[in-house]
Amino acid sequence: MDYLISAVGVLLAFGVVIFIHEMGHFLVAKWNGVKVERFSFGLGPEALGFTWGETRYCLAWIPLGGEVRMAGEMEPGADLTAVRDPREFFAKTWYQRVSIVLAGPAMNYVLAWGLFVFVFLLWGNPSPSGDPVVGELLEGGAAQAAGLRTGDRVLSVAGKDVMSWSAMATVIHQSPEQPVELRVETAGVERVLTVTPKKDPVTGTGLIGIAPLIQYAPLPLRSALRQGFFQTSFWTKHTLSYLGQKIIHREKPDLSGPIGIAGVIAKSTKSGPQDYLFLVALISLGIGLFNLFPIPMLDGGHLVYFLWEGVFRKPVPQKAVQMANTVGMVLLIGVLVFATYSDVRRIASGRRSSSSSVSK
Repeated sequence: MDYLISAVGVLLAFGVVIFIHEMGHFLVAKWNGVKVERFSFGLGPEALGFTWGETRYCLAWIPLGGEVRMAGEMEPGADLTAVRDPREFFAKTWYQRVSIVLAGPAMNYVLAWGLFVFVFLLWGNPSPSGDPVVGELLEGGAAQAAGLRTGDRVLSVAGKDVMSWSAMATVIHQSPEQPVELRVETAGVERVLTVTPKKDPVTGTGLIGIAPLIQYAPLPLRSALRQGFFQTSFWTKHTLSYLGQKIIHREKPDLSGPIGIAGVIAKSTKSGPQDYLFLVALISLGIGLFNLFPIPMLDGGHLVYFLWEGVFRKPVPQKAVQMANTVGMVLLIGVLVFATYSDVRRIASGRRSSSSSVSK
C-alpha cells in the first residue's frame, strides 16, 4: 500500500506541476487570440477527450505534464514568411509571444506561492527545532553511514554534552575529516557511534548530512500571504546563489534528476501532507525558474529570440536558431544524464552505507 501511495504521490506532483505550466501557456495564448488546437492533460496518445469550439481537450495515456498545441508552431528552420492565418502563434507580435512564453513559468510561481500560503494557513510556519534531534538524514551521507537514525537525540559530541542543535553543529563543523564520537538516545536506549564529517568544499566546515526536526507555528492570513512571498523569493535567491557559487568555484553542482526527485517525493508522502505540499511548491518553483534560464529549447531561450526581434525589429536568423537549438538540446540532455548519474550514485552509495552499517 505504501508503494502505491508513493507512486500516486510522485505522478500527481510531476503531473500537476507541469500541467499548471502548460495551463499558463494555454490561457495567455487564448487571451492573445492564438488558436489552440489541442490541450492535453498528460502526454502521448489520447485516452479520452472531447472537442469544444476549436480546441480538442483530452486526457493522454502518460500522466506526466501536459501539452498545448498552438496553430502555426514551427520546427526550427521553418520559413516565417509562410505564416498566413492571423491567429497562428508566429503571426502575433513579439511582445504577445513573450507574454505567452512567460505565462508557463509565471503559473509555476503562482502555484508555488499558493501552496506555501496553504501550508502556512493550515499547518503553520515550518521552522527548525532547536533540540539536537535528527529530523532527516541525507541519503548516502556520513551520518547514515555511521548508523544514525531519524529521531535520534544527540546527547554528546566528542565527549561534550550538548543541549541544543547549534551546540552540536558547532563541534561537528569544527571537525572536518576527523572521526567524532556521538552518544545518542532513541526510545530510552543509548548508543555510541563514530562519524567522520565530510569537508564542505565551499565553507571548509564539517558536515555529516543531518537536518533538524521541523516544527510548525500557526499563522494568520496576512502573515501567511507574506510568508508565501518570502518563501518564493528566498528559494529563488538561494537557488541562484548556489548555482552562482558553483560556477565561480568551478565545481559540479549537486543536481537531482527525475529519479532523485521522485525518491524525495515518495519519502515526503510518508512524512505528512504539509511536507508533501511544501515539496511540490519547491518543485514548481524549480521548474519555473529553470525554464526562465536563457537556454535554447526552454521558455527562456524562446524569450531571448522574441526580445531580440523586439529590439532589432527582425527575427533571429533561422540558421542561428537551428544552431542554438541544437546546442540547447545537447546541453539539456547532458544535464539530464549528469543529474540521473548523480541520482544513481547516491542510491548506490546509500545502499552500500546501509549494508556496511548492518555488517557492523
